[in-house]
Amino acid sequence: MTPALDRRAAESLLAFWAEAGIDALYGDDAVDRLAEGAERLKAKVRPAAPAPTPLRTVRAAAGPDIGEAVTQARAAAAAAETLEALAEAIASFEGCSLRTEGARQAVFSRGAADAPLMIIGEAPGAEEDVQGAPFVGRAGKLLDRMLAAAGLEGRVFITNTVFWRPPGNRTPTPAEQAVCAPFLERAIALVKPRMLLLAGGASAKAVLKRDEGILSMRGRWFEWKSSDGALDLPALPTLHPAFLLRQPAAKKKAWLDLLTLTERLDRQGRPE
Repeated sequence: MTPALDRRAAESLLAFWAEAGIDALYGDDAVDRLAEGAERLKAKVRPAAPAPTPLRTVRAAAGPDIGEAVTQARAAAAAAETLEALAEAIASFEGCSLRTEGARQAVFSRGAADAPLMIIGEAPGAEEDVQGAPFVGRAGKLLDRMLAAAGLEGRVFITNTVFWRPPGNRTPTPAEQAVCAPFLERAIALVKPRMLLLAGGASAKAVLKRDEGILSMRGRWFEWKSSDGALDLPALPTLHPAFLLRQPAAKKKAWLDLLTLTERLDRQGRPE
C-alpha cells in the first residue's frame, strides 16, 4: 500500500471513530475489550459451595441432675421432728446450688409455729439474706401492715419456696424449688395450718404445679396435696407484696384476696 493510500485510510478510520463518538486513543495496539472482560469475569467466578450437610437431630443439653439432691432433701426433712430441727437441716443442706451462689445464710421462717395460715413466698431478698428471716424488707413490712389490718397478726407462719437468696434477687428456677420442696412440705406437716396463702407467681406455680400466670390464678381457691397424699389444704394465690410496691393500683386486688381468705379462715374449724 502506498503512503498516499495509508494516509487516506487513516483519515477515513479517524473520521469513522469521530462519528462513533471516539475522541481519544489510549494505546498503540487494538485491544479486544470483550475478550478481556470475559477473562476478568472468569477470575471472579467463585467455586461452587459444598453441598449442605444434612441436619442432624441434636438433643438439648440436659439440665442439672437434681434427683440425688431431692432424695437427700427428703431424707433430711423426714428426719426433722420439730421446726427447729428442720431449720438446722436446711442450714446444713448442701444440695441446693443457691447455697454457693453468694447467699450469706439459709433463710427459713418466721411466725407462729402453730399458725392457722401459712404464707409461702418465692425466695429471700437482700434484706432477708442479711437478717436470716423471710419478708423483713420493704415488701415484708407492707405484708405485715396488710396482715394486721385483716386481723391476721400473730396468726401466720411465713416461709418461701427456696431458702437461699438467688443472685441479683432473680426468680428461683423450678429445679431450685424442686430441691427445696421436701423441706417446705415438711414445714407444712409440722405447722399443720388450715390453709395456704401463696404470694407471687413463682410460689403459686411451684406449690400448685400449674402453669398459669399469677394474674390468672390470684383470688381463686385451689387444693394443695402433699406428695404422699396425706395432706390436703385449700390454697389461695395472691400478688406478691413486692409487686404491689411497684404497682400500687394492684393493692386493692391483694386486699380483696386477703379479706376472702380471712373470712374463710374464721369460719373454719381446725381439722383433727
